[in-house]
Amino acid sequence: MTMTPAERAMKGRMGAYLSWANTENPSARTKPGRDAFLARFEHQVDPNGELPVEERKRRAEQLRKAHMQELAYRSAQKRRENRAAGKKPRRAA
Repeated sequence: MTMTPAERAMKGRMGAYLSWANTENPSARTKPGRDAFLARFEHQVDPNGELPVEERKRRAEQLRKAHMQELAYRSAQKRRENRAAGKKPRRAA
């Protein structure tokens, strides 16, 4: 039996909910992803690994904050454009 894209998405969400329900330590489960995300910024500010560790971490944190601020700015722009076009906001699932 072939599933529609909506049915596949629903099954995927069900699997994710079950997986998280059976996860004893969610923070430990997501740590590798968080570490990789932060390492990206460290590599951007010090690609050759020449800075002292504390300075590299300080700069990486500032770059991460700038990245998050950019995402928030772009999201606000898009919401403003959608309102101007008469589109209704989507509700979170």
